[in-house]
Amino acid sequence: MPSGVIKKIVSDRGFGFISGDRGEVFFHLSSVEGANFDDLQEGQTVEYELDASEDPRRRNKGPRASVVRPGS
Repeated sequence: MPSGVIKKIVSDRGFGFISGDRGEVFFHLSSVEGANFDDLQEGQTVEYELDASEDPRRRNKGPRASVVRPGS
């Protein structure tokens, strides 16, 4: 499972970005497991899984995390 650091959180919109092994990855509050979205902080280490779906609405957008967990 790739790991990285939370680069930015936009709490009022419910999403953020992880900087890590795979470059910059988008995540939505619905992908957070093992913690509350509001408890995550910029600079915090996390592990994530990449979303492999082929949603046509996401075409030409960067990678998206399907699961985000606080790092150990």
